[in-house]
Amino acid sequence: MSRKSYSIATLPGDGIGREVVPVAVRAVDEIGELHGFLIDWRYFDWGCDYFLINGKMMPDDALDTISQDDAIFLGAVGAPGVADHVSLWGMLIPIRRRFDQHINMRPAKILEGIVSPLRDERAKNFDMIVIRENVEGEYSSIGGRLYSGTDYELAIQEAVFTRRGVTRAMSFAFELAKTRKNHVTSATKSNGIIHTMPFWDEVFADVASEHPSVSIDQYHIDALVAMFVLDPSRFDVVVASNLFGDILTDLSAAAAGSIGIAPSANINPSREHPSMFEPVHGSAPDIAGQGIANPIGQVWSAVMMLEHLGETAASAHLMASMEEVIRRGVTTADVGGTSNTQEVSDELFEQIRRDRTQFLNTTEGV
Repeated sequence: MSRKSYSIATLPGDGIGREVVPVAVRAVDEIGELHGFLIDWRYFDWGCDYFLINGKMMPDDALDTISQDDAIFLGAVGAPGVADHVSLWGMLIPIRRRFDQHINMRPAKILEGIVSPLRDERAKNFDMIVIRENVEGEYSSIGGRLYSGTDYELAIQEAVFTRRGVTRAMSFAFELAKTRKNHVTSATKSNGIIHTMPFWDEVFADVASEHPSVSIDQYHIDALVAMFVLDPSRFDVVVASNLFGDILTDLSAAAAGSIGIAPSANINPSREHPSMFEPVHGSAPDIAGQGIANPIGQVWSAVMMLEHLGETAASAHLMASMEEVIRRGVTTADVGGTSNTQEVSDELFEQIRRDRTQFLNTTEGV
């Protein structure tokens, strides 16, 4: 019987992306060998180095080139000498919007072996997922600047919230909550942002009424960031706008121990287009090339990719192996460990093989 195969557009990008993507690729290949599937990793050198040579982050036909892949696996984007808004709007945001990846999913939880910087007991055992509306909101391209370089210079940035966009993000959050602890929290700021946030609250109430079995609450964003620090264990699924979700997920990752362990998925739920999987951390040029980057955020993103592809046993296998390596204290310095990237990687590959029997027993004979 031939093995199932997946085509993955692979974009290592910049900085430590080029160091941690190979780790996750090998881990998935190891898992695929055991679980009976193959990955065709199609590599593309798009990113800031490409920009410095070509004046653009990726070729004009880049999105057509990867439109038929089963998923997109991204490392990190950003480098000194290329403005952040150039790298973001030149690659990441066009991918998200062209492929209607309107759900951004970012889990954060305490992993045994990683100590949260939060000392309160309520920070020792939290497990949440932030669902971020991913293609509109505050990150619109509507606006402009006038009278640049003069005393009359002004900048206008318009936030765009549509009923369709807000509803589908909230609906996704409610359906996800039903598979978890059955609770959804909404991030808002309707006391200060007079048009878009009351609208957000109204849509939240409408969607909540369609899911009466799910408990709800909502917080103004300033209070919510405080609660993420004071009592993160109270949260299950949090739904937020593009900007608020971006800020909250860096905070939740830090509360879990390090932004270096945080994964994310940019999901096209209809599967009409490929979804994209990437760690939350950036390209970290300050440590690039030193061999000390934490590969866990990239590996955890691969876990999410395997689950999205329907390889649920393989996804669980990789997650369990990753967690066991962390539990034993084989971690990088950003989470208090003494291991380098290679040492963490080698231990992960060995653990995948050790866990083989446990996870293959659930799939053999199927």
